[in-house]
Amino acid sequence: MQVDAIVLAGAKNDGKLREVSSSPYEALIPINGRPMVNYVIDALKGSAQIRRIVVVGYPEFKGQIDDDAVLLECGESLVENIEIGLNYLGTENHVLVVTSDIPMLASAAVDDFLARCQGQSQDLFYPIVSKDANEAVYPGVARTYVKLKDGTYTGGNMVLVAPKFVQGSKQVIQRVVVLRKKPFDIVKLLGFRILVKFIFRCLRIAEVERRVKHLFGINATAVITSYPQIGTDVDKPSDWELAQRVLSQP
Repeated sequence: MQVDAIVLAGAKNDGKLREVSSSPYEALIPINGRPMVNYVIDALKGSAQIRRIVVVGYPEFKGQIDDDAVLLECGESLVENIEIGLNYLGTENHVLVVTSDIPMLASAAVDDFLARCQGQSQDLFYPIVSKDANEAVYPGVARTYVKLKDGTYTGGNMVLVAPKFVQGSKQVIQRVVVLRKKPFDIVKLLGFRILVKFIFRCLRIAEVERRVKHLFGINATAVITSYPQIGTDVDKPSDWELAQRVLSQP
């Protein structure tokens, strides 16, 4: 599978990470002297399955991000930024959308995820990582987990999407983005029956996928990956310290 990639880098540094860097933009926060976004670009460049890479950010990024990535000026929302990337790429094929705050992402993780999506035609593929896999690599690191009958999982910070899906599902995407750190509220969108099963921990992944298709007409698939780097984002000082430590190792 050969796809293009969009790196979302429109977040301003106006939260907890101000404690570790005065950079106005999260993507440019230095980790061992390099802008965080460049680690993500490196991982994408190292994948044989990635063609073009675009970064949707700010004009100030020019000269600070890898020259192999095309810089596009961001808009006002995540959905708008995805559209900016898609309009530039002009492709009807699936596109990998990645956030700029997962600097520990590895090329092997990208390859593995895309390989697991190979041969399928869903609108959206979303990686999930089990708690056991996370703890094996990053023990004690706090993550937002969802307990299902299939296991306990956290979500990744990338998706493989069909451009037509983005065009037809803007409102749904925006609602999920707003609630992304609140699994209970996201499940509430799927109805009372699903919510009850979630509360009693007897909800299965396949049931969620079927309900999403029924309610929103979206063919979405959760892809289980063993690479926690996909979901280990940097949004607080302890995450930044972890990235500093991990990425300083040879």
